[in-house]
Amino acid sequence: MRMIGLIGGMSWESSAEYYRLLNEGARARLGATASARCLLWSFDFAEIEVLQHAGDWSRLSELMVDAARRLEAAGADLLLICTNTMHRMASGVQSAVRIPLIHIADPTAERIVAAGLRKVGLLGTAFTMEQDFYKGRLTERYGLEVIVPDEEDRATVHRIIYDELVAGRIESSSREAYRAVIARLVDAGAQAVILGCTEIMLLVGQEDSPVPIFDTTALHAAAALDQALATAQGTDEARLTAE
Repeated sequence: MRMIGLIGGMSWESSAEYYRLLNEGARARLGATASARCLLWSFDFAEIEVLQHAGDWSRLSELMVDAARRLEAAGADLLLICTNTMHRMASGVQSAVRIPLIHIADPTAERIVAAGLRKVGLLGTAFTMEQDFYKGRLTERYGLEVIVPDEEDRATVHRIIYDELVAGRIESSSREAYRAVIARLVDAGAQAVILGCTEIMLLVGQEDSPVPIFDTTALHAAAALDQALATAQGTDEARLTAE
């Protein structure tokens, strides 16, 4: 198994879920005592959050590139950015390293397309819902029609992420609020809903939606395992052929 580099801490609540999912996946695929080979660079999210809301994406890009280079130098064979929002600078991170970066939108979109769905609702931070770096990728690369909540609902979704979920608070009233937002997306024609923030899966799941839910955290972790194991298998096969 190749080494997975995790750019995390944004927040550590979701990074802990990545670690759990990667290790549970490794155990399921490789045996009861198996665990994932991974390296974690964990940011102080308090610093990241201030820069996000200040709109200092240039400084955030510098920090992300630095983290990616450090993980590559430490031996990572592939990279994950363990947050949807920070994929705003995914192309810059990929350009700065030689190892592949698995974009969080790709395994999600691939699963949606495979299910024969085309119109999807997107939940996430205001940055993810309102800017084009994420929606544009889903549309341009995969032909998906992406709809987002209205302004009031976007503010609710964003507030709950930053005031509660990143702080480990799971409130039943917030779950009800998200259920209502999801219902309105479905009324607007969404055939599925993307949980486009890695903390949202801590609050809602398939039982909270009348249409399929696509959890980007779980799909991203599974894609990392696919690539880490496929790369290792390919290397082993090449070595055996050479011998």
